[in-house]
Amino acid sequence: MDRRKFLALAGTAFLPGAAARRLPRRVIVVGAGLAGLSAAGALAEAGVDVTVLEARDMPGGRVRTLRAPFADGLYAEAGALLIPDRHRLVREQAERVGVTLVPVAPHPPGELYHVRGRRIVVGADATEAWPLDLTPEERALGLAGMWARYVAGALEEIGDPTMPGWPAPSLARYDAMTMAAFLRSRGASPDATALLGLGYLDLAGDGIESCSALSMLRDLALRRGTRRLWSVAGGNDRLPAAMAARLAGRIGYGTPVIRLEPGTRAAAVVTQWNGGTRRWVADHVICTLPPPVLARLDVAPAFSAARRAAIAAIGATSLTRVLLQTRTRFWRAEGLPASAVTDLPVKWVWEATATQSGVRGILDAHVVGADARRLATLPPSGRVGQVLAHLERVYPGAAAQVDATASVDWDAEPWARGAYAWFRPGQLTSSLRALTGPEGCIHLAGEHVSSASGWMQGAIESGLRAARDVLAAQPA
Repeated sequence: MDRRKFLALAGTAFLPGAAARRLPRRVIVVGAGLAGLSAAGALAEAGVDVTVLEARDMPGGRVRTLRAPFADGLYAEAGALLIPDRHRLVREQAERVGVTLVPVAPHPPGELYHVRGRRIVVGADATEAWPLDLTPEERALGLAGMWARYVAGALEEIGDPTMPGWPAPSLARYDAMTMAAFLRSRGASPDATALLGLGYLDLAGDGIESCSALSMLRDLALRRGTRRLWSVAGGNDRLPAAMAARLAGRIGYGTPVIRLEPGTRAAAVVTQWNGGTRRWVADHVICTLPPPVLARLDVAPAFSAARRAAIAAIGATSLTRVLLQTRTRFWRAEGLPASAVTDLPVKWVWEATATQSGVRGILDAHVVGADARRLATLPPSGRVGQVLAHLERVYPGAAAQVDATASVDWDAEPWARGAYAWFRPGQLTSSLRALTGPEGCIHLAGEHVSSASGWMQGAIESGLRAARDVLAAQPA
């Protein structure tokens, strides 16, 4: 790929004169997740000598597919899960490396809610008899109507978060409040606020009482117009594996970085190496480590005060996933949706085998925030027992069906220390300013410095941006 095509791929206008600038002699990329692989792949195609340093023994980062201990060739995602059809960069990357995407269509459709002891199927029960203290108007509106009344109008105001210069100064007021405060400011009653927080919004940070409203509205704005969800045939980890295969010989696995050394004309990283250390020098370094990991890294000379503060402040969502293989997909026989939202510690349940054939199935239970941190203190068997106790209230008889289990506590992953970024009030606008763009010859990438935090799209977007910045930074 020539540099003009690459810069177009990276989603920016071509920079006048950039094609004539010399290529960097060497670039080091820290991390072989989607951000690092995207950056390295684009730079390699542009003719740059690029090396990827990865602490783990495999690529993918927080894209992880589990195949053991499941039977019949089944698998389940323990990390990144879905690809909305509007996530163009993921679809293009999959096509480029020859990976097939398949549509995800849970069967039966709809969403099962468990609220204050009552089960309600949204999409089938037109009355939606919520056991909540809603106003007469909210009860008449129903769930979809409340979303339209309290949220939809603000999404128009949010604009397109992928555009340069976003967010506009007028949006700072939304970053200054929590999502719960935003809903209340729009007129939602306390119980309507709690209901709207269940499900998708519950999966970020410590929930709507803690997250920046602007961060959540940004995500909702980017989801508008989504018609279909996709995943990678055979498991999402096939995407980073295929991307890494195209970088054969350029990735050093089992090479954890322990120090960054920024500079104005070059940069260096120090890694563990054969029982000692090794120093790697490059024209530029692209660091894709998540903020909780980067915050623990030795950086000398230090980043700017603003960048250090942003790295230290950004949180990573505590998420424990418990995966339950069942002898049959019993929910289908009972006509129940394979997606459930609850006000229990298990916030969301999803059929991990929606795109896979067979008699057995796998349910994926998400426990988030403080509940995840409490659950993670238990041994794996204790986690499963607690999740099954909650699941019985949503899908009665589930416990008797389970014949294999697995769990992943993302807080305990040393090279992640959380599942995906979340932003407290005031952090989104300040972090975008502090983390985007290079400091000297160090560039940051990862879903936390993208318009699509928490998504594979965001990781790839940030990797391409960092690669573009490396190319554009070269002297004439």
